[in-house]
Amino acid sequence: MKRKRKIYGISKRKLLQLKPILDQFADEVEVPEYIDKDPVLFLHAYDDKRDKELAGFFAAIMAWGRRDIVIAKVEDLMNRMNHRPMEFIGNFKDSDNSYLSGFKHRTFTDTDVYWLILALHRIVQKYGDFEAFWKMCYENKNPHPEGLMSVFHKSFFEMIPESPHRVRKHIANPEKKSSCKRLYLYLRWTVRKNSCVDTGIHDFIPTSELMLPLDVHVARHARRLGILTRHQNDWASVLELTENLKLLNPEDPARYDYALLGMGISDLEIPPDIIRNSFIT
Repeated sequence: MKRKRKIYGISKRKLLQLKPILDQFADEVEVPEYIDKDPVLFLHAYDDKRDKELAGFFAAIMAWGRRDIVIAKVEDLMNRMNHRPMEFIGNFKDSDNSYLSGFKHRTFTDTDVYWLILALHRIVQKYGDFEAFWKMCYENKNPHPEGLMSVFHKSFFEMIPESPHRVRKHIANPEKKSSCKRLYLYLRWTVRKNSCVDTGIHDFIPTSELMLPLDVHVARHARRLGILTRHQNDWASVLELTENLKLLNPEDPARYDYALLGMGISDLEIPPDIIRNSFIT
């Protein structure tokens, strides 16, 4: 077995020197023009908060692969709901399953979407809206950083105990070492305030407690800079990266998702002198 090369970390002093560069990158990426090319657009497509949070949830958990394809698939799903996700989900009944027939995205099938909608239907019937459910999960989490997502996963599937086991793979669980990338992407969209991209429609958790949505692009550039030293894109890597970025902005570490993402999807040039692990390309 080929031995993996060591990824070298960065000193606190060097990390703090990165702050103006990462802030600049974040400023250049987090602009209104970003919205139309990203699945976050589904939170901007509706006026009602409950429509935003439900459409955004599907956009987040389906954010897998090329962004234009994700947008097309979520648009397909919203069309099936007549672009009234709260009305469709809140009043959902088994006969409405016909509207979902034939839907497919990656490993999502129409059957998976049926069960996810049924869980959300029962959530809004019991809690009134999706944020109230998240708030319950937050208030019942243990003190560990993975507590929120563990409770969310458990509580979500308690709403549909009769669902097939395969549906569970669509909602991440840190107890399975998952990075929970798509769920924290959703929370970045719904919790961060004063952003032209993120909507700030949820108040149940402070932005200081958000974790980085760790996708492959973010992880690669974080390793190049030495602010992530683990090889795996797992929950432990999320903790390492987020703790490092909290040193730069303890109140809003998730803002740097834009900086690291921008290094992979835009033409931003990384100054060679800040690259710690040049063998990572």
